[in-house]
Amino acid sequence: MSSPAAPATIDLRHLRLDTARALLSQADFGRSFAAEDTPSVAYLQDVIDGLCELSLRDPLTGLANRRHFETVLERELDRVARSGEAALLLMLDIDHFKKINDAYGHPAGDSVLQAVAQAIAGCVRPMDTVARYGGEEFAVVLPACHAAFGTAVAERIRLAVAATPIRITPTEVIQVEISVGGAFALQWIRSTTTLWTERADLQLYRAKADGRNRVCLEPQPDSTVTAEEKNLLFLTVPPEGEDGGGIAAAQPPRSDLPPAPRNANDSAT
Repeated sequence: MSSPAAPATIDLRHLRLDTARALLSQADFGRSFAAEDTPSVAYLQDVIDGLCELSLRDPLTGLANRRHFETVLERELDRVARSGEAALLLMLDIDHFKKINDAYGHPAGDSVLQAVAQAIAGCVRPMDTVARYGGEEFAVVLPACHAAFGTAVAERIRLAVAATPIRITPTEVIQVEISVGGAFALQWIRSTTTLWTERADLQLYRAKADGRNRVCLEPQPDSTVTAEEKNLLFLTVPPEGEDGGGIAAAQPPRSDLPPAPRNANDSAT
């Protein structure tokens, strides 16, 4: 019987630690990644964790990147389908951003993106996710969000961005405006991130068409269902002929119906 093979020796040069440290040093993680002569397992794990975190961020603004945001949307859609709790997706676009780039150059445009990102992030809860969706477009997903609260947050963001002074040269400060569109996730329905995003984008286009610097939200759908209907969403119905053609699980009684009378005299009272 052969003895188990000895663990392979890791050539630290192949791990490209210097490259990893250089990337992490450009991001603000609140911890040091100074070089170690003989990196420990804990140190290597810390570097790996930092790289994983870095892969979820937009490098310019520090917000979630689009790939990470899509994952958050999928998770939120699943939660809404199971719990029926409302959630709102906001799509935000900086008005006349191309004119800023053309007039002042791309470094000024980057300063605008960073300032707008900071203004948006300052208007939401820790449980919300803010992302740079692409170019001058941002996105926010707000779990546990009813219509009135969603409208208030969207307006708060719009006003905060408009009130933010942005220094683009040593002597020049500008201010920008944004248009906001939003759509609520369909409760008790399994949708897709593409469909949800398209609905929010339609409202963003409407905000642009109506004059920009405004908020347009899709009305929150009325998807009230009974307790029985909620349970039916997660039951498996066997094909006709199997198990007598019945439902795979017993149906709970409806809580909104009066109790059945115990006898004829009860029904007459």
